[in-house]
Amino acid sequence: MTFKYDKVYLNDTYTVVGPYENKGPLGKYFDSNYEDLYCDADSWEQAEVKLLEESMKKVLRKNKKTKEDIDLVISGDLLNQVTSSCYATSKLERPFLGVYSACASNVEGLIIASNFINSGLVKRCICGTSSHNMSSEKQFRNPTEYGAPKPSTATFTATGGASAILSNEKSVIRVESATIGKIIDYNQKDALNMGAVMAGAAADTLKTHLEDLKRKEDYYDLIVTGDLGLYGKEILKEYAMKEYKINLSSNYNDCGVMLYDLKEQKEVLAGGSGPVCSALVTYGFILSEMKKKNLKKVLIIATGALFSPTMLYQKENILSIAHAISLEAI
Repeated sequence: MTFKYDKVYLNDTYTVVGPYENKGPLGKYFDSNYEDLYCDADSWEQAEVKLLEESMKKVLRKNKKTKEDIDLVISGDLLNQVTSSCYATSKLERPFLGVYSACASNVEGLIIASNFINSGLVKRCICGTSSHNMSSEKQFRNPTEYGAPKPSTATFTATGGASAILSNEKSVIRVESATIGKIIDYNQKDALNMGAVMAGAAADTLKTHLEDLKRKEDYYDLIVTGDLGLYGKEILKEYAMKEYKINLSSNYNDCGVMLYDLKEQKEVLAGGSGPVCSALVTYGFILSEMKKKNLKKVLIIATGALFSPTMLYQKENILSIAHAISLEAI
């Protein structure tokens, strides 16, 4: 399902990151950072709430708006009951939609906001997302204190909060189109190889987007996936060419690979993950390049592993989904 928009604009963004993201190659593109993972909070979960809340409050200040100027807040994260989004948004006292597509949650929120705005039902919306390395590890795998070793295929959940203001007020970045993905079962069970889990969903959404709009992959100056990581990125390139004859070459990259220095930051293993991963790269580096007109047309395909430890213990496959949104510099 693909939509075209004619009056949706991305007005402003704000990003706040943890120490690993700040020390990565894109550190200079983020608005603020914390030097440790506690972020001056008392727990990992409270730290994540703080990151998201800060990004929401400061994107308002950056755009010279108050919370009363916002019609709707849409946000999603990885924690049970989208905890971070609920607590962070409660301070804004605005209508709220909590969304969940795992690491694709941010683009899901952008698509919902774009449809509301393009229809005229909403004038201005905040879209937010967050993730935290420690809160995610504790929920989905084992607390890091266990010291469990990980294979090279494992990714590293990014720590940060990111928010954007979308509206019908013209700006230099236009939301041009979007594609809602389908749930894909790629017959994967390895919770430490999420790139392999999500590559099939990324390929399916990319194919759908290009076919629906009758475009070729070279229509875009840059195509990025959310967080397939080093190995998932290569799986997608091979699969897209073999199954759909889509050639992802010089104009393709993955946000999980871009966010960290994989040679120097050994602890990140195959690269970044988490819903904030693609948001940080998009709102940081990519928008900076678009505003400089180095990039004009960009397709962001956020990927999500719909991973339930309970279902995995019952020997079920890990499902995945990918949502895509197209941005244009004007």
